[in-house]
Amino acid sequence: MYHDKKVVVVLPAYRAALTLERTYREIPFDIVDEVILVDDASPDNTVDEAKRLGIRHVIRHEKNKGYGGNQKSCYRKAMELKADIVVMLHPDYQYTPKLIVAMVSLIGNELYPVVFGSRILGKGALKGGMPLYK
Repeated sequence: MYHDKKVVVVLPAYRAALTLERTYREIPFDIVDEVILVDDASPDNTVDEAKRLGIRHVIRHEKNKGYGGNQKSCYRKAMELKADIVVMLHPDYQYTPKLIVAMVSLIGNELYPVVFGSRILGKGALKGGMPLYK
C-alpha cells in the first residue's frame, strides 16, 4: 500500500525459472500488496518456481499467447484484485525491481498518471549487447 493505494506487481513470464527468484526477492514488499505471475506456456518450470517462492496469483496459459496476450492476462487479474497502481516487471531481471518505489511514488503522490522506465535511454542495454533494432 502506498498512500492508501493498492500496489500490484505483474510479472509477464516466459522461460523465467532461472531468474525469477532474483527478481522476486528484490520487490519492495513494504509497499507492494500483491504479485501476479502469468506464465505464457513456458517449457521450463517457471510455474513451479513461482509457487515455491510463494507467489499467490499464478496463471498459466496452456498455449503461448505472445507478449501482448500475456500482458492482457496480467492487467485483467490486477483489475480483478482492484489495484490502484500496477507495476509491470519482467521476471528475467531485464529491469531492476529497485526502481519500483521511485516509480510508484510518482503515481502515488499524483505527480504523474503513468510512468515508464527504459533500459535504452541510458545506453546501458546497448553497451550490454542489446541490438539497436531487430
